[in-house]
Amino acid sequence: MKEKNMNTNKIRLPVGFAAETRFELQANPPAPFRAVLQNEFEQLKNKLLAEQLARANPELNAPLRRAANEAAALAWATVIPLLAFPVLFDEKAVAAARQAERQARIFKNSRVLVAA
Repeated sequence: MKEKNMNTNKIRLPVGFAAETRFELQANPPAPFRAVLQNEFEQLKNKLLAEQLARANPELNAPLRRAANEAAALAWATVIPLLAFPVLFDEKAVAAARQAERQARIFKNSRVLVAA
């Protein structure tokens, strides 16, 4: 069998190149250097953590540090971490204190049950 050529319509298109188009790109303004923001953030975190630790029982040392780290991680996910961190840390610190009180109450009640 004879092969059919699918390109039976052969239309020649004229090819021409226009003058080169040029345009200037403007650079975006530089973003603030993140290291400066991280340094300010760490100072804020340390200050607020020190205030909480000064007011709290020594048993809350580890839970408060964990709350500060969790709040910091959540705050970095926002557009304004320096503004979001204090509120998040307060919420996490209250939750950590509540959890520590609950654990102490359960421990006390379980010792009474075991001793009886």
